[in-house]
Amino acid sequence: MPVPPTPHLRVDPVRLRRNVRRAADRAAAAGVLLRPHAKTYKCLEVARLQLAGGAAGLTVATVGEAEVLVRAGVRDLFLAYPVWVDDDRADRLRALAEHARVAIGVDSVMGAANSGRRLGGSGVEVLVEIDSGHHRTGVAPADAGEVAAAAARAGLPVRGAFTFPGHSYSPDAPGAAAVAEREALLAARLSMEAAGVPVHVLSGGSTPSLAASLDAALGGSSGGSLGAPPGASGPGDAGADDPGLARVQWEQRPGVYVFNDAQQWELGTCEPGDVALTARATVVSHASGRLVLDSGSKVLGADRAPWATGWGRLLERPDARIVQLSEHHAVVEMEGVLPRVGTQVDVVPNHVCNAVNLADALWADEHGGLHRWPVAARGLNG
Repeated sequence: MPVPPTPHLRVDPVRLRRNVRRAADRAAAAGVLLRPHAKTYKCLEVARLQLAGGAAGLTVATVGEAEVLVRAGVRDLFLAYPVWVDDDRADRLRALAEHARVAIGVDSVMGAANSGRRLGGSGVEVLVEIDSGHHRTGVAPADAGEVAAAAARAGLPVRGAFTFPGHSYSPDAPGAAAVAEREALLAARLSMEAAGVPVHVLSGGSTPSLAASLDAALGGSSGGSLGAPPGASGPGDAGADDPGLARVQWEQRPGVYVFNDAQQWELGTCEPGDVALTARATVVSHASGRLVLDSGSKVLGADRAPWATGWGRLLERPDARIVQLSEHHAVVEMEGVLPRVGTQVDVVPNHVCNAVNLADALWADEHGGLHRWPVAARGLNG
């Protein structure tokens, strides 16, 4: 296939497979299910790779993403946010449930009642979202039982509780976020069981906190098995010694780990050799005395966390930083001799999920050529 013009997103399949395998092996060793978040890549080739590697199912952000994956044969999906089910989403979720196991999130009594009214009898399950410190969505763990009981009264099968430790996206925060995640989920479990609702799954996960969560499950420094009470052999057996407690399965829902990005690099979650997706860009100017590339915010995305040192990095030049970003150009400050005008460089986006959603295709560099992987769920925001 002809080489696409710059800028374009390029995948290193060797690194991609290594990232997938490493996380799958560590999760399996810890007795934790992996349910990766497909919003990162929106691409069927990556989804198939994760499922073949042992993922229990996939996580999605929208009904549209779920529809693309179900049409491609995926049979276990979780919409990990508090879905407000209107007429359109009710019809679409019911249709999905005819072909796959589908679950959605709820985080209010009103949301649970509305979901039950529209989805009762469809087989769509729910998980109660709790807030473990990110302070975006989710009820307090102590209130999970009230929401779960409302969902059960409305006729919805309740699978368990989930949270997103998004506050892990900060320097020195991943370990503490993993502890907060575990404690919040255990508190939610107690609340739900006290309300008479059995808990089957406790679900968490973000890429920065993944290693700490799995280390805990493996009996590492974070405090032993991931939330397993005394006597339990691991997170998958939580409550095994008490016949009054249902067996609970723990799962993690990381997304970015498949590709990694400049945020993960800067947080120390990954090394440069773990970055599996870059934007191939051309040097178009030295006029400012700096490097100017043809990859702007419409390729890289415009995310920049307050702690980030730039809008992106160059894979082969760890000292380089994108210091100015416009729609179609990136200005890079770097030490030493600048690459010649007309040469190409690989840019690591700050937030890979946004970069992928701006592209029609990813280009996998393998077997001596480039292979086009369509971003099949691009732009499906509802």
